[in-house]
Amino acid sequence: MKGGYTILLLVISNIFMTVAWYGHLKFQNYSWFSKLGLPAIILISWGLALFEYMAQVPANKMGFSGNGGPFNLWQLKVLQEVITLVVFMIFTLVAFKNESFRVNHLIGFVFLVLAVYFIFKK
Repeated sequence: MKGGYTILLLVISNIFMTVAWYGHLKFQNYSWFSKLGLPAIILISWGLALFEYMAQVPANKMGFSGNGGPFNLWQLKVLQEVITLVVFMIFTLVAFKNESFRVNHLIGFVFLVLAVYFIFKK
């Protein structure tokens, strides 16, 4: 149960993180957003990052084996990285239609899945 909640919180965290880090690149297409200066964009991103941390910190706390969770620190980090890349891939394909998903990207993701396999292998 804790493992599922941890993964769900990591997904939520990474959705906010991806929008905070890369959303402004898409939102600049909107007239109201394009008029904002860099300081305003940074503040908006910080606001989104607050929600990222509100999910990330509890996910790590709940999921960490030192707190009774199912994952060791290595496993938590690799899970977080793979979730980050999956969320980023979906965000990019949905929000940035001009970006393509190529074979080398697929190969890289396969290696990341292998990393998860080896990190979780006892």
